Amino acid sequence: MNKPLIGVTTYLDQARWGVWDMPAALLPARYPRLVQESGGIAVMLPPDAPETAAAVVARLDGLVVAGGADVEPVRYGAERDPRTGPPARERDTWELALIDAAIAVGTPLLGICRGMQLLNVARGGTLVQHLDGHTEAVGVIGRHAVKPVPGSRYASLVPELAEVPTYHHQAVDRLGAGLAASAHAEDGTVEAVELAAPAWVLGVQWHPEMGEDLRVMRGLVAAARATASDTAARLTETRAQR
Repeated sequence: MNKPLIGVTTYLDQARWGVWDMPAALLPARYPRLVQESGGIAVMLPPDAPETAAAVVARLDGLVVAGGADVEPVRYGAERDPRTGPPARERDTWELALIDAAIAVGTPLLGICRGMQLLNVARGGTLVQHLDGHTEAVGVIGRHAVKPVPGSRYASLVPELAEVPTYHHQAVDRLGAGLAASAHAEDGTVEAVELAAPAWVLGVQWHPEMGEDLRVMRGLVAAARATASDTAARLTETRAQR
């Protein structure tokens, strides 16, 4: 069985390795490892011109929008809170274009932390710019419980109350068009959002790549594999009719 090709967005930051200290497109190794352990092939998607997003998505079977910097508040019509981090404008522009392109053609999509927030913004939603209690300490991944909403796609993957790795100080405020909350923290914070079927679009506020539970990523990979198989079958049928 062919493994689906899963694109994962990257950071664009100053980085050091060996004798070098320069701007780099980078991604924590746990992201591609999670894709690989879940049955997919991971490819990195550094920021690019937004007009290329549709062509990029057309070559993918699934898309992961990774975590990272706070979404720039202007993207959802808000003034910047002093506690909001510096913007990552190239990422915002590129990843919003990827999200729109994926939803337009039905490519399975998973947003992780910032990725979930950006998904909400892409659909016209807003964010809480600062939230206490969801970060253990600077640079330290914490854990808290997440409760699934019965009947949701997330609940079909993880039906029980689960402890998840978490590191965020922002969260979904007003839900974007078509999105529904599919999990909550004990304090009521929206911890997962999704679009209704048949779309496979899910966002999780935590960091599954920092844990051992593969179920969310396996869900994306399975959806990507199914989508790829359907596309291949349609192409075969079209060629046979010529």
